[in-house]
Amino acid sequence: MWSVFGVTVTNVRGEQRPGSKLVDIYYDLNSTDGGTYTVEVVLEGDTETVQAVSLTGDIGKGVKSGKDHHVVWDAGVDWVSKKGYVKAVVTATSESSSGNESSSGKIKKVQLWEGGPYWADRNIGADEPWEYGLYFWWGDTVGYKRVNNAWVASDGSSSNFQFYYDPISEQTHGKSPSVLYSEGWTTASDVLTKRHDAAHVKFGGSWRMPTYRELSSLTVNCDWTRTAMNGVNGYVVRGRGAYASNSIFLPFAGYGVGTSLCDAGSHGHYWSSATTTSAGYYGSWSLDFGSDVQLRSHGRDDGFSVRPVQGFTK
Repeated sequence: MWSVFGVTVTNVRGEQRPGSKLVDIYYDLNSTDGGTYTVEVVLEGDTETVQAVSLTGDIGKGVKSGKDHHVVWDAGVDWVSKKGYVKAVVTATSESSSGNESSSGKIKKVQLWEGGPYWADRNIGADEPWEYGLYFWWGDTVGYKRVNNAWVASDGSSSNFQFYYDPISEQTHGKSPSVLYSEGWTTASDVLTKRHDAAHVKFGGSWRMPTYRELSSLTVNCDWTRTAMNGVNGYVVRGRGAYASNSIFLPFAGYGVGTSLCDAGSHGHYWSSATTTSAGYYGSWSLDFGSDVQLRSHGRDDGFSVRPVQGFTK
């Protein structure tokens, strides 16, 4: 069962027709509030997501539970023949009185270009869009916060943690893609598995860390304006054209190394879910910005911010 803001989704089934690109999706929906709701259906395998679709409609007040909703979706690919499975996973969000909020409570999601994913309006661990939030080494799902100039684990497991110099933060550092895959950190596509994806573990549902392509698209599909929000320096990243009214704020949260927080207020570093190999150096892609904005390969033991996304780039 999945419930949010008066909407309950139950009894979800997804089945692709044999030898066909068409997928039959069934679910029961009960609504105690009127409004518009989005049901996102993800077809996935054991270690990777293979396709997704968002179904949006107006749900009248008092829709009875047990009502069998049936949607036929043209997936464009015969996944049964190609992958050998079809598994439907459903999340839902309210777009009525809650300002397009997600299952994570206050979190709002924002689409910045046609066919792009939905971006969370704040970093993991932040109560407000301008707050820095938690810092993660690549593959970490615990997250660390600054308390009295020290790194403290969000789950209370450590109060004297160090990025870069600590064996905990070194778990993925310097490992080749094949080693990461064999140890279960990444999928065959060289991106973090769900259980090592900080956004998925912290936010649940279909939230995840952005891919290299999505971070790259963020730099070319949007306008970046350096500004301050509530006294915190960062960039407002705004869509264009029909999406010009949509924006997110990325604070200059800096990064963690050793026991220190560096460059807070002047630079931002945000992890992607993707590995990279450059000149024999094994790192992971991140979005870095200060005076300019670019993607770079970094060592995986630094403490960077994570900005979750939902949905999939078309």
